[in-house]
Amino acid sequence: MTDLTDVLTFALDRAKAAGADAAEAMVSDGTSVSVAWRLGRPEKVERAEGRDLGLRLFVGKRQALVSGTDVSRAGIEMLVERAAAMARIVPEDPYCGLATPDQLSQERPDLDQVDAEEPAAERLIALAEAAEDAARAVAGVTNSEGAEASYSRGSTWIATTAGFQGHQAYSRHGLSVSVLAGTGTAMERDYEWTTAVHASDLDAPERLGRRAGERAVARLNPHKLSTGTRSVVFDPRVARGLISHLTSAISGPSIARGTSFLKEALGTQVFATGITIVEDPFRRRGLRSRPVDSEGLAPVRRTLIDQGVLTTWLLDLRSGRQLGLPSTGHASHGPGGLPSPSASNVWIEPGSVTPEELMADIGDGLYVTDLLGMGINGVTGDYSRGAAGFRIVNGHLAEPVSEITIAGNLRTMFLALSVANDLEFRAGIDAPTVRIDGMTIAGS
Repeated sequence: MTDLTDVLTFALDRAKAAGADAAEAMVSDGTSVSVAWRLGRPEKVERAEGRDLGLRLFVGKRQALVSGTDVSRAGIEMLVERAAAMARIVPEDPYCGLATPDQLSQERPDLDQVDAEEPAAERLIALAEAAEDAARAVAGVTNSEGAEASYSRGSTWIATTAGFQGHQAYSRHGLSVSVLAGTGTAMERDYEWTTAVHASDLDAPERLGRRAGERAVARLNPHKLSTGTRSVVFDPRVARGLISHLTSAISGPSIARGTSFLKEALGTQVFATGITIVEDPFRRRGLRSRPVDSEGLAPVRRTLIDQGVLTTWLLDLRSGRQLGLPSTGHASHGPGGLPSPSASNVWIEPGSVTPEELMADIGDGLYVTDLLGMGINGVTGDYSRGAAGFRIVNGHLAEPVSEITIAGNLRTMFLALSVANDLEFRAGIDAPTVRIDGMTIAGS
C-alpha cells in the first residue's frame, strides 16, 4: 500500500477484527540529508529515508504497543496479531484510553511548518564550508572539529477508532561549527549553531563561524574561582536549560507519581514576581509548533508562569485522568512510544534591562557559557553542574574560568531569578540572559 491513509485504515480494521475494543495507528515518514566539512575538505555526505508504523491496541483497560517498518498488508497483520496477544496478558491500566469524539479538535491552523524545497547536497556543503572558513579565519583558532549542515523533512499520520484523523508535516534546516584555539594542553573548544524550519531563517554561515571562533579564543588560559557564594549569570544558550527543568517538574506523570519538587506548587509563587513564562504552540515557523497534540486535542497558548505564579500542569489524557483533571493538550509520541506530556514553544518573557545592566552591580561573580553533566534531582530540586565561562568583576566580563561546579536548589534558584531584555527565538525553548544570586560555586 502506497497511500498512507489506506495503511491506517487497514491497520484499524484489522485491529477491530482481532478483538480490539479500540486502536490507534500512526505512520511517520521522513527524509534527512547531512554533510560534514573539516579542515577545508568534505568528510561525509549522508542521506536517510525511513518509514515507521506504530499500532496501539486496547482490550478493555489493557493496552499494548507494537511498531515496525513493514507497511504491507502482511506486515500490518503480523503487528496486529502480536499487539492483540500482548494486550490480553498485560496488567490493566485504569487510566489508559483514547480521546472521545467530543474531545477532539476540529481546528488545524496553518503554522508554516514545511519548507518545500530540499537543498542540494552542494548547497549544504557550501554552507558548512563557509561556516568553517569563517571560524578558522579568527586569529588564535588552530584546529577544527568541523562544520555540519543538514536538512530533514517528515510527516506523521494518525488515526484512531474514536474518529481522530491527523496529519502533520515539518522541515528542519541546521548548521553548526566547532573549532579549537590554542596549542598542546592549553587548547580550548567552542561552537555555534543555528536551526530553523525554513532555510531563509538560518543565521548566515559567516556570522556563525566568526562567533564560534571568537568564543573559542576567548576561553584560552582559563583560571579557577575560589569556592564561595556568588551571583551567577547564565548566557542565553545555557539559560534555556532552566526552562527545561521547569517543564519536567510540572509534567503530569511526575506530579501523579509525587516525584517532582513542585508537586504541591500549583497556584503558588515559584519564580520571582515579574517573571512570566509563556508557551505558544501556534508560533508560525516555530521549532516546536503543533496545530493539535498527538491524541487529537487542541493545544492552547498558555502562561505557564504568571508573574512568578505556577498556573498549570502539563497533561496528556492518561496523567490527567490520574489527577482527575482534563488533558491540557500536551500529548506527544511517535510510532514506537506511548503518549506523554511535552511542551511546545516556551520562553521566558524578556526583562527591561540589558545584559550589561543586569550584571552591573556584581562585584565578583560568574558568567556561565557552558554547562557539563546532568546533576539534577527532579524529586528534591537539587542542582549541581560543571561549568565554564568568565569571571565578572565590577560588572564587566573578565578572565575565562573553567573546572568549577555551580550548585543550588531549583526552588531557591527560581525565586532568585531575574532576566535581561535580549530574548531571541532560536531553539523552541528560549530564554534571555538570566541572573541568579546566591549560588554556591565550588572551585579551587
